[in-house]
Amino acid sequence: MVIPTLDEAGTLPELLPPLVAAAQEVIVSDGGSQDGTPELARSLGARVVAGGRGRGAQLNRGAAAATAPILLFLHADTKVSREALEAAERAVAEGAEGGGFRVRFSSPSRLMAFGAGWINLRTRLCGWPLGDQAQFVARRVFEEMGGFPEWPILEDLELARRLCRRGRLRLVPLAVTTSARRFESQGRLRTVATNWTIWTLFFLGVSPARLARLYRPAAGRLEPRSAVATAPLAPRAQAITSDEP
Repeated sequence: MVIPTLDEAGTLPELLPPLVAAAQEVIVSDGGSQDGTPELARSLGARVVAGGRGRGAQLNRGAAAATAPILLFLHADTKVSREALEAAERAVAEGAEGGGFRVRFSSPSRLMAFGAGWINLRTRLCGWPLGDQAQFVARRVFEEMGGFPEWPILEDLELARRLCRRGRLRLVPLAVTTSARRFESQGRLRTVATNWTIWTLFFLGVSPARLARLYRPAAGRLEPRSAVATAPLAPRAQAITSDEP
């Protein structure tokens, strides 16, 4: 398991211990934290790689340092259970090349619950589990696809699209829990509007580098938040599937 970070010392004490206990390996890929994140991660049992800031580049560095046959990419403010890690292993053992999970937000807000439901519906319809949904992929497949594009944002969307085109994507019905901190700090409606604007402009051909200028003023220091996790994966010949009946 690999976790790219930027100033995440506040989240790691709760995040890392169960991951270190459950995963084959946990690698924190730091992008220049100033709050002691690398030192704290090492003290909690994770391996640390360091380099320049940028989610795509950080995720690729973490993946390169990992040794397990499955890569699971986890945002530093997202929690994944041992059961979910085992489900990813089973999915790959049954032939999936990659996939992701349902999402739920840590907030008790009904609006956030509605938002999570919409994300899960979109994932089922499009087959694109994103970074907040703990993407996982077989190392062999990840290397064949050339890893993440080294974009400042939307690298998770591009990975999901590439996996979807290969036709062996598994949508696991277990949920991971992600923080609603950006929605709460920047405003729910503003954050949703920013996200949809970025997606729309991306599909109209605007580059991720330009779109990052729109994202960063809204996200502030909350970006990037990813983490990469590794676990064993194996391929299968089936189109986009869900474990749900």
